Amino acid sequence: MSEPAAEPTSGPFLPNGKGAATSPPSGAPPAEGSVPRVELTPRAAGLLRDLSERHGPLMFHQSGGCCDGSAPMCYPDGEFRTGSSDVLLAELRVEGVAKPIPFWMSASQFATWSHTRLIVDVVAGRGSGFSLEAPEGVRFLIRSRLLDD
Repeated sequence: MSEPAAEPTSGPFLPNGKGAATSPPSGAPPAEGSVPRVELTPRAAGLLRDLSERHGPLMFHQSGGCCDGSAPMCYPDGEFRTGSSDVLLAELRVEGVAKPIPFWMSASQFATWSHTRLIVDVVAGRGSGFSLEAPEGVRFLIRSRLLDD
């Protein structure tokens, strides 16, 4: 049985017209009418604070493969190489973390998820792969809600 989703805490974005997205400059309020594309639960934000203290700047990538490939993977920023087949959905701001955390998704996966708001949460249990939270006995998980028109 899955745990209930906690209320999200961050993640507004503004489309940049090139298929990617960025959040407003640090401290700026979200633009009127902007829709949060990616958000964090308080638990996810707390884990990201801990991971950034140990590993420095972070990034997320979600590829859309089978098994754990469809889970968001957290890496040291720049360790996972992104390219033209990836979409930058958000730069997540976490209180206590100096640098925004980019959230990338493969373009093919984004085509499937484009109608949803992604909520990054943390649940007990180890995923496989190289995501930084794996040794902690938890894993990042995406919850979703339909975007309102």
